[in-house]
This record gives sequence, C-alpha cells and structure tokens, in this order.
Amino acid sequence: MAVTSPNQINHERVEELTRIELAALNARTSRSAAMYERARKSLSGGVASSYQLRDPWPIYLISGEGARVTDVDGNRYWDFHNGFGSMVQGHGHPAIVSAVSNRVALGTHFAAVTEDAIVVAENLAERFGLERWRFVNSGSEATMDAIRIARGLTGRETIVKIFGSYHGHHDGVMVSIGVPYDQIGDRENLASLPYGAGIPKAVSDLTIAVPFNDAGAMERRIARLIAEDRKPACVIMEAAMMNLGVVLPQDGYLEQVREITARHGIVLIFDEVKTGLAIAAGGATERFGVKPDMVTLAKTLGGGLPSGAIGGSEQVMSVVEDGSVYQVGTYNGNPLTMAASRASLERVMTPEAYRHLDGLNERILAGCEAVIERHRLPGYAVGIGSKGCVTFSPVPIVDYETFKASQDAAVTDLAWLWNMNRGIYMTPGREEEWTLSVMHTENAIDAYVRAFEEMAAALSA
Repeated sequence: MAVTSPNQINHERVEELTRIELAALNARTSRSAAMYERARKSLSGGVASSYQLRDPWPIYLISGEGARVTDVDGNRYWDFHNGFGSMVQGHGHPAIVSAVSNRVALGTHFAAVTEDAIVVAENLAERFGLERWRFVNSGSEATMDAIRIARGLTGRETIVKIFGSYHGHHDGVMVSIGVPYDQIGDRENLASLPYGAGIPKAVSDLTIAVPFNDAGAMERRIARLIAEDRKPACVIMEAAMMNLGVVLPQDGYLEQVREITARHGIVLIFDEVKTGLAIAAGGATERFGVKPDMVTLAKTLGGGLPSGAIGGSEQVMSVVEDGSVYQVGTYNGNPLTMAASRASLERVMTPEAYRHLDGLNERILAGCEAVIERHRLPGYAVGIGSKGCVTFSPVPIVDYETFKASQDAAVTDLAWLWNMNRGIYMTPGREEEWTLSVMHTENAIDAYVRAFEEMAAALSA
C-alpha cells in the first residue's frame, strides 16, 4: 500500500545522485563502451533490438550462471532482469543444459514434429485447461497468430486491447502503448495511436483501446462498436498488466470481462507471455481463476530458447485444424526448443519451484515495503509469483492513465543506475519489473533490499 502522507522527493537531489551514479557506471563499463564502438559499425545502433539501447552505451554481457550474470568488464550482478522475464529457470539450469545437449547430437531442426512437442502440448493443456496447442518462436508471433485465429473464427476484423499494454511488435498491436499523456483522449473514447513510425493508419484504426480495471468502459465501447457494425473479433489483454511495472486486476474485474466477451461472442485472449508459467503453473489463468478462450505464451516456456505457444479451446482452434486459418512457421516446434521446454515443465517449474518463488517474492516485497515506510517514500511494492516492482507513485496505479499521471520517472531512472552500481542487474525503464528465478536465494533478495535501503537513505539525506 502507498504510504500515508509521504515525504516529498527532492528532485534536485535526484538529479545530483543520477549524475554521480551515471558517472560511476560509465567508469565501470569501459569495455562495454569499446564494444559499442565496434558494434555500431555493423549492428544498427550497436544492438540487436531497440529495447537493448542505452545512452551512452549498452551494457554487454558475457555469461550467466544461476542467478547471476557477468558483463564484458567482469562486473558480476544478481540478475533481476532475467532476459526481460524469460529466465525464470535461471541461467544454465542443469536439467535444461542436459536436455538441449542431448538433443543437439540427434539433430537441431527438421520442420517436423518430435515427441517432445507432443509432451509439451499435453503438459500445457493440463496446466491451462485449454485442449489444443500450437507452437511459434516468440511472444509477438503468438499474439499475432492468436488474433488471426480469432478473426478467422468470427469473420470480424476489429480487435480490442487495453490501453498501455504491449503485446508484441506486429502492426496490429503496436497501438496505444507508450504515448504522451495529453494525447490518449477521453477514457470512454481512447485514441488508437500507432507506437512509432511504419504502422499503417488503416491497421491501427482496426485496434480499439479501452482502460484496464474498468469493465464498464469496455462494455460501453463494445456496445458502440456493435452499433457501428464493428463487432470485435477478440479482446486481447494481460490479466495482470506487466509493462506498467505490475498492475494487478481489481476484485471482480476479470470475471466481468469474461462475462462481457462470452455474452457478445467475442474471443477472450489472455496474453500470458510475461505471466504464463512465471506466476503459477497455469499462469494468470490459474492464479486468478478466470479461463479465457485463448492463451499466448513465450518467455518462460523455452528456458532461454526462442519459444512461443498458442492455446485455445477445441472450438476456437477448429479453424486451424480445418485449414481455414494458416498457422505456420518453419521453426515452430523446433527440437531444441521443445527439449528445453519439456525439461523445464517436467523438472524445473514444479510445485516446489512455485512455492520457492512465492516465498522469495514475499520476502522482497516485505523488505521493500519496510524501506518505503521507514523513509516515507511516495511509493509501494507490488508483485505476484516471480514478478514484482517498486512503484514510485503516491497513489496506486490501476491503469495507463494513473501510471502516466503519477509514476515518478526520474526516481525510477536513478534506481536503475543505483542498482547496477551495486551488483543488481535490472530491466531499464519505469515500465519494467523484476523477475526472480528458481535459482535466486534469500541472499540475492537481501542484496536487492539492501541496495534499495541505501538509495532511500541517500534520497532522504
């Protein structure tokens, strides 16, 4: 919970500390600086993805071991980044290393089904309660194909998403994500704004955004779309938003969304790329007890290998089985990925692992909350399963509107620098959260809380 009557943050002090910490990090990463100069001559921007950019240079990593990573300068960190949430198994888990090593010798790719793919599908069907599965190679592919399946099933084109949610980098969902607060429009009529250049307006206009945690606004917008002869094919959403830090669903919200979509014959897709297998064995579907028509997975599924999956009811996936919708991909069900996924599901992400993750997250949340209370910071800690964050806001964040209005970006930027200089490798940006792994220990958690305590004390000085 947010602190009652918190102290005001001194932003001159934040700027001073940010300058100090930036200089310290730059001094510690001179080899990353040199590697950046080399990389930028062949890699656009010196990185493989725009989400890896950093000014003045990215931090280049060389290895990962368990719950730690090491950069090219030899700096070792507790890894709370975990590949943007992909490495809940930790780095180099013996079960996954063994499975992939054994599989390599038998062939790395066939574009044909292996038994491991069948076993993984059976396991996912049991965990999520959805009968039919297909595999892809990323979260973006999973959400792209899921939307295509929903459109093929319903014969409709319009889709509904949550304003501020990220569902991958294909055009249909690169809409209404990170946009200026003054451009989002009225929450009853939120704007369909493309996220960056290169997205046709004709495509973005097919995507309608609604606020999170407001089932009434969703229902009213759907009613207007139906009146305009634009009944949606699907609603795609995260059951818990994971790119505004962490925003949990309010009581009854998901149940209302399930009722609205079912009543109107609209396919409900839970994008569980971040939550699936990471916050419970059956992801958010299990954790919140609301069953969608489709689920999309990636990240945690492959244990570090490129992976993704689409699960759906027998009815929804019938259009794939009868050939109406082409769900294809040369590398779908790749043998290495399936071997890693099977080992992860059977031997790593077990009931004991989820108890361990829950215990660690309870410890880090309690530790951070205690720091917030002691120093009367405007903020609160929130999390679930392997995911969590400290949100620097005096009021609870419930949707994109409150996030843009309240979250303190300057303090979040300082926190990233502060953590990196104290051996805590974090995802950059106020939108991101920590991800714990099964290889994290109480020592790792205590190191995180200790660094946070030190920053809070510096801000209070």
